[in-house]
Amino acid sequence: MDLSVIVPVFNEEESLPELCDWIARVMNEHGLSYEVILVDDGSTDRSWEVIESIHEQHHQVKGIRFQRNYGKSAALNEGFRSCSAEVVVTLDADLQDSPEEIPALRNMILHNGYDLVSGWKKVRHDPLSKTIPSRFFNWVTARVSKIKLHDFNCGLKAYRQRVVKSIEVYGEMHRYIPLIAKWSGFRKIGEKVVEHHPRKYGQSKFGMGRLITGGLDLASILFVGKYGKRPMHLFGSWGILCFLFGFIIFFYLTLSKFFLDKTGLTQRPVFFVALVFMIIGTQLFVTGFVSELISRNAHGKNNYLIEKRAGL
Repeated sequence: MDLSVIVPVFNEEESLPELCDWIARVMNEHGLSYEVILVDDGSTDRSWEVIESIHEQHHQVKGIRFQRNYGKSAALNEGFRSCSAEVVVTLDADLQDSPEEIPALRNMILHNGYDLVSGWKKVRHDPLSKTIPSRFFNWVTARVSKIKLHDFNCGLKAYRQRVVKSIEVYGEMHRYIPLIAKWSGFRKIGEKVVEHHPRKYGQSKFGMGRLITGGLDLASILFVGKYGKRPMHLFGSWGILCFLFGFIIFFYLTLSKFFLDKTGLTQRPVFFVALVFMIIGTQLFVTGFVSELISRNAHGKNNYLIEKRAGL
């Protein structure tokens, strides 16, 4: 099989038949064997009935239905677990992503050596409630992650199968899949300008709320990626620095009491500053110690990715 196409679905009953026909036409024109995995993320309309109807007509189309709405990340993760082709492509179900881009994305994976290729909607047809948060977080994420992409959140992406089988996407982390892939050791990440269409049916499921949740998700993924296996390096380092800062002030005040102005320690406000820093430092150190114990005893703590074996 040449391609697995994964499509998260949430209340897209009107667009699904047209999308699947469009994908089939492109695949047939390029002589590609394929499967389409439609993941119904707890839709409240007739999306699942439409998926079943499409499957009866086109057996390349498969469906997965969630009991309730878990979010786009969960839908993508389940699609990643279920796909079987060497090249995996994701796109949204709202007809804004063009299936015409799929063959070129596949070629970039197979012939240009990329592990992941992300679409770049250079010209967007979205309201400001989507474009403003996206531009802000794309700018921040590119600088923090040092991944040279203009559009991290584009639904149209292509992957090697090894990438999607090696990562886990949860919460709202679908926005940062390139960063998750990089933390997993896949550094050949490319970008392709893709066509973006105005939304034809329904309305967007996302808005300005992403401004808050997106920032929290970015902080979370950066922390887990860098310190998930060694939390003591973060909490312990800051704990020691805070404690030493407070202790140095306390030591100075003690010397001052006996050799300089004889003023009582509790009569000087800076004493309480020193005390607070020493308490915070101790708490941070203990937090790092407990986090380290949890990390060391967590299931799957040594699930490292092995690229090659020889003689084993």
